[in-house]
This record gives sequence, C-alpha cells and structure tokens, in this order.
Amino acid sequence: MKETKNIRNKWLTIRLNEEEEKKLSKFYSRTTSNALSEYARDVLLNEPVTIKYRNQSADEFLEEMILLKKELNAIGNNFNQSVHKLHTFDHDSQIKAWAILNETSKKIFMKKVDEIREKMNQIFEKWSQK
Repeated sequence: MKETKNIRNKWLTIRLNEEEEKKLSKFYSRTTSNALSEYARDVLLNEPVTIKYRNQSADEFLEEMILLKKELNAIGNNFNQSVHKLHTFDHDSQIKAWAILNETSKKIFMKKVDEIREKMNQIFEKWSQK
C-alpha cells in the first residue's frame, strides 16, 4: 500500500503592514522552523513551535575564545616559521641570536596562554555558582 502524501495545494494569502511583518519575522527568527510558511502553519494550526534558546554567557565566551584562537594561530604560525629558520642555521652564533630575537615571541605566547587560563577560571567560577 502506498502512503498518501499530504499535498498542500491550497493557498492562503494575507496582507501585513511593515510593523506586523517585522514582528512576524522577529518571532520566526527565534524558532527552529526551516521556513516562514512552516512557522505560520504551526501557529495558525495551534501546533507547538520550538523556540531557540541562546545562553548569553556561552555566546560571550565563544566570541572571546574565537578571538584568542585567532591570536594563538597567528603566534603559532610565527613560531613555526621561526623554528623552520632555526633548522637552517649551522653556527652556534646564529642559534644564539635567534634565541634572543625570539624571546619576545615567547613572552607574547605565554601572556596569551595566561589570558586563556584566566578566562577559563572566570567562566568556571561564573558557571559553578549557578
């Protein structure tokens, strides 16, 4: 036996003013519905609508971690280039000069690691209080 599909062949046209359309779009954007028509059908037929829930502190954490990740990637790339150059040296004097020049890169890297550690501790403290 074949299943009969629920074909939607009836149209419902409504008119909205700009304010109503903005309000509808605002409500729709907060849902998990894939299409405005799906959301409208659910509301009109009094079916449940799933609302997205955003955790503001998690969003803030992600934003900060993304920035730190970008900075760490840049520092890591610089470090890899420096180490690659180090492997091309054949004299002790060149290696010593390289070590002195790269001390600032090491300090920047360690500062970023400390920032990450501190941010993680802050988030842990904030979330463990709840």
